[in-house]
Amino acid sequence: MNKKQKKDYFDEFPLDDYEMELEEFLEKGEFVSIKNFEKRKKELEESAKNFLELQKTKRITLRVKNEDIIKVKAKAKRVNIPYQRLLNVLIHKYAEGKTSITI
Repeated sequence: MNKKQKKDYFDEFPLDDYEMELEEFLEKGEFVSIKNFEKRKKELEESAKNFLELQKTKRITLRVKNEDIIKVKAKAKRVNIPYQRLLNVLIHKYAEGKTSITI
């Protein structure tokens, strides 16, 4: 496949305003290479990888007193959510500093 065929293929896709602006800059040759391109590229790839990793969930095993889990399940049932979601919200709020506990 030559360049003309590739260009025709991509011409079929509509571009949004930002993409059209980028295309104009490319055509005018107004983009300049950055210093240490490979280093910067690796940094951005690592950042993207870390972001994706943070979005994942992690299964954990946890020992909880039976009495406590019964109470949590009852409270979750009163507000109509699964108890595991309630525990997840509590952990998240604590991790974000939105709630605190005294130990």
